[in-house]
Amino acid sequence: MAYDLEEQEQLATLKAWWAQYGNLVTWVLIVALAAYAGWNGWQYYQRNQAAQAAQLYDELQKARAAGDQERVQRAATDILERFGGTAYARMAALAAADAAFEANDLKAAKSRLQWIVDNGDNEADQAVARLRLAGILLDEKAYDQALKVLEANTSEQFAGLVADRRGDILAAQNRIEDARAAYQLALERIGPANPGRELIRLKLDAIGGAPEKAAA
Repeated sequence: MAYDLEEQEQLATLKAWWAQYGNLVTWVLIVALAAYAGWNGWQYYQRNQAAQAAQLYDELQKARAAGDQERVQRAATDILERFGGTAYARMAALAAADAAFEANDLKAAKSRLQWIVDNGDNEADQAVARLRLAGILLDEKAYDQALKVLEANTSEQFAGLVADRRGDILAAQNRIEDARAAYQLALERIGPANPGRELIRLKLDAIGGAPEKAAA
């Protein structure tokens, strides 16, 4: 097939451009296709992980409803070890902690809550776990450890509840002035519609009322 002069010049230009940039273009396409394939593979992997975790979580809930503490903890362990990166891991750890606490297995309850504190990626879940863990430590009279757990809380949403729990711990230590200040802070940070305010007020009154304000 014969080409006219203009077509021959265009073909020559194209050949020259391809000779200079063709290899780069090929590699760019390869990288783009590999990235796309990898993204699709990751999405499939994530969906598959979530589906398997959901099935195990369902088994955990059934075991809890049946009062089978051993099955609950076994299912929770499977989820945490195999699917720790899914949302079901946090849910399983919280459910397993509650089940263990109800069964008076405080060691297991603390272990599950500590897992959330150390591995969770949801601030609200971590705050709840710290509050519950501090409550167990309070019951065990491990006061300093309980206060240390609460120090790490950074969630503004739970600031009032953290202050309330600190007040409980400080009151148990007979640090009355500090407990008063903590309860007062809890009242300031918890919304007026919160039903827990009355209980905090009762605890504050029980240790002598609000702390006196320094004279101006």
